Amino acid sequence: MGTEAEVVMVDGIPFPSLVNVTKPLSLLGHGITDIEIHFLQIKFTAIGVYLDPQIVSHLHKWKGKSAAELTQDHHFFQTIISAPVDKLVRVVVIKEIKGSQFGVQIESAVRDRLAEIDKYEEEEEEALEQLVEFFQSKYFNKDSVLTFYFSAASPTVQIGFAGDGKEEAKMEVKNGNVVEMIQKWYLGGSTALSPTTISSLATSLSLLTSQIE
Repeated sequence: MGTEAEVVMVDGIPFPSLVNVTKPLSLLGHGITDIEIHFLQIKFTAIGVYLDPQIVSHLHKWKGKSAAELTQDHHFFQTIISAPVDKLVRVVVIKEIKGSQFGVQIESAVRDRLAEIDKYEEEEEEALEQLVEFFQSKYFNKDSVLTFYFSAASPTVQIGFAGDGKEEAKMEVKNGNVVEMIQKWYLGGSTALSPTTISSLATSLSLLTSQIE
């Protein structure tokens, strides 16, 4: 999914500044997931958020807003999530874990968000079961790569996993509610998984919206 492009280092992990899926997508946000235990920072993953630069055409309303203002603006991130443009989230493993552990994390995050707005029905449960099953047999070694591709052309997410030098494993989630909540897990502003990624994304988009004519 990469092109010959300059590389951005995120905590020592290289992320291409452009990826090409059906069109070039730009790296507009990056960060890490981590936890602090007894004053020790344990890092789990590095994250890169790639967006179609056309996203800016949906963000006129926020021209002139600072990164700090955007970071706290729920509606801003909801507009990014609902904008009909291609998006890709690339996740690189720093601390190895079992795929089953990751599957449970994403399942509970998505399920809780759906239950909160009363949208957790049988179809959503089934889609999450398939997601958990996909990760069940995987092992997330250091430098394994996980991708979530949200196409503007369909309300689905294509998930890819490559680790241990094996061929990329893929699956597609077609349930629109589950797809939206996976986006919110990574791109949902103050409720997202990685505050550093959200802050970086707000900084990039503040700059890009300031250049709108």
